[in-house]
Amino acid sequence: MILDPIYIAMMIPAFLFSLWASFATKSAFKKYAKVRTASNITGAEAAKLMLDRAGIHDVSIVAHRGFLSDHYNPSTKTLALSEQVYGLPTVSAVGVACHEAGHAIQHAKGYAPLKLRSALVPMAGIGSQFGVWGMMFGLMFSSTGLLTAGAILFSMVVFFQLVTLPVEFDASARAKKLAFEHGIVLDQERKGVAKVLNAAALTYVAAAVSSILTLLYFLMRAGLLGGRND
Repeated sequence: MILDPIYIAMMIPAFLFSLWASFATKSAFKKYAKVRTASNITGAEAAKLMLDRAGIHDVSIVAHRGFLSDHYNPSTKTLALSEQVYGLPTVSAVGVACHEAGHAIQHAKGYAPLKLRSALVPMAGIGSQFGVWGMMFGLMFSSTGLLTAGAILFSMVVFFQLVTLPVEFDASARAKKLAFEHGIVLDQERKGVAKVLNAAALTYVAAAVSSILTLLYFLMRAGLLGGRND
């Protein structure tokens, strides 16, 4: 598979897109991490302000290790902010913090795509571990059943990543809107917040594209999309 020119031709663009998205995200974050907000509000304070204004008072905001490891856990109602976000009053920090607060607001309001994504987590985890192997061994041993099972499992990964896109885009839209409305960032700082969050969104698009192409490749090699199965 790795040396298959068809696989290489399909995956190199996805790989380059993924590298570019990662580079763009880190570059934008580092650039605006040097820009202090006029409000002097830290990432943690920005997230708390957004949640308070939304009437949400049962979410814990905690510091978390790891560069850009920020996330919201619906099961524990915990908003974890990285060291570069939690205690710093920068445009990057408040942008990321408000984005994660946006997820908490989605959860509180029963945002349907977030509910669906949470429900898909177990199957997506199984699919990411066994889906590709099932498809690979299915092709190697000419086992239609094994390939089909692997494709079904990996399809859950693809579906999970597709559902993730509106969840992330919506959280970013909430962050851009509410950060300005609540006075966390001024008008001239909105551009920086948008650049950081837009770049981060590309990483989710890149992951989805890569997974879709991987699934299409195996289906094509199996002869299910008009490709070869030799």
